[in-house]
Amino acid sequence: VPDVDILEDKDAIRLVADIPGVDRQSLNVTVENNVLTLEGAAQVDIPEGYDLVGQEYGIGRFRRDFTLSDQVDVDGIKARVQNGTLELTVPKREEVKAKRIKIAG
Repeated sequence: VPDVDILEDKDAIRLVADIPGVDRQSLNVTVENNVLTLEGAAQVDIPEGYDLVGQEYGIGRFRRDFTLSDQVDVDGIKARVQNGTLELTVPKREEVKAKRIKIAG
């Protein structure tokens, strides 16, 4: 199961998942009923002539589910994979973003 950091600012929520050994083609990100699901498979390629004598990276299939609030725009979710890291940006809906109110007087 990949470790995931969750960050938030006024415009969006970001999920950063550590996915070493996961090929982009084996990765699946879906949203259904406000549940964001990360699925994939990690593998380690062992060169011919070598035996695996120690392992710290997880291998095999994984799945992580995250319940999203009604404050997010699921249609605007963006995902990218780079250097063994999956980054998801989940934008907040415009109507829930904090707005500064001018005070008269």
